[in-house]
Amino acid sequence: MDNGGVAAEQGTVTCATWIRRPENAHLVVLGKLKHGDLPASLQIFTFDRITNSLSPSPSATFEFEDGCDPVSLAVHPSGDDIVCSTAKGGCRLFEIYGHEKNIKMVTKDLKHLQNVGPQKCLAFSTDGSRFAAGGVDGHLRIHEWPSMRVIVDEPKAHKSFNDMDFSLDSEFLASTSTDGSARIWNANDGVPVNSLTRNSDEKIELCRFSKDGTKPFLFCTVQKGNRSITVVWDISTWERIGFKRLLKKPACVMSISLDGKYLAQASKDGDVCVVTVKKMEVSHWSKRLHLGFPVTSLDFCPSERVILSTSNEWGAMITKLNVPADWKEWQIYLLLLGLFLASAVLFYIFFESSDLFWNFPLEKGQPTRPKLGSFLGDPQSDDKNMWGPVDM
Repeated sequence: MDNGGVAAEQGTVTCATWIRRPENAHLVVLGKLKHGDLPASLQIFTFDRITNSLSPSPSATFEFEDGCDPVSLAVHPSGDDIVCSTAKGGCRLFEIYGHEKNIKMVTKDLKHLQNVGPQKCLAFSTDGSRFAAGGVDGHLRIHEWPSMRVIVDEPKAHKSFNDMDFSLDSEFLASTSTDGSARIWNANDGVPVNSLTRNSDEKIELCRFSKDGTKPFLFCTVQKGNRSITVVWDISTWERIGFKRLLKKPACVMSISLDGKYLAQASKDGDVCVVTVKKMEVSHWSKRLHLGFPVTSLDFCPSERVILSTSNEWGAMITKLNVPADWKEWQIYLLLLGLFLASAVLFYIFFESSDLFWNFPLEKGQPTRPKLGSFLGDPQSDDKNMWGPVDM
């Protein structure tokens, strides 16, 4: 199915992601390159759940100095901190204050991440206690958050980083390299756990851990000659358990929804497909969404079945997914109430009508089952003195 998105913000957007906020009042942060007289910037937009669109103008903007184009972004699970890597000058921390249209960003330098060069990959652990950065130079750094205590400082982790992701329990970090290799790290002590096995003609490119809490899997896109496949590893044994052809063309970015139900992949020519993880079947296609250009960012909305995607040519786009609607909490309670009332009605009918159950053989002198009406009185009685004489 061909489902297009809505252009949210045009221009040279290099990276973007959602910012989780209370009461589902989520925000979107965009990193934009210098364009003409406009400097490179970091911009925050509000999101309208009714129209599935971003605000026409940013609620907060930070302008970078010349040469400091944004490269990658990571947002803390609390939604209060943003880390942005730049083309020069290392990483910067942006603390967010306020709500919706009254938003302020305060920038700070990050200890240990100043002048480290551009970082291709940035990621916070699921519980927010770890922060990882993978450099274009192949250098891996894992820190405690927010203390920034060094856990891993490995200059030769990879030839050059391609992708990374933390597991749901924040115990593991998976990382992939531009040379096609992939490694697993213990996020608590930085010890290398495993290197994923691959054939000589295979290149492991992108990685995402399952997030539904029931399936301990690692999904990786693998380029096998001219074929593009998605391979699944069991993280309890780190063995391959199967593969599927989903996007059917090389993927340049991959994302998984917060509840782990959907996996998304985007191609180098602008297509986006969304897969139902339970069945590993494509449930949504957006062909030519970023016509002819690689998708640079892909991220699921934390609470809605909506996806954010960006490309250097077409900017940011918001796409509503053509997938079955989720049950809301109030709908579940309403269903349970309906089932309870239906059960009560059936029990009443059974109580009144079932002779087989109630009419046991009675012994001589044993009273019969009273009618329900005898407890309530005779509704047809017009005896005005039914309660006996009343002293006035």
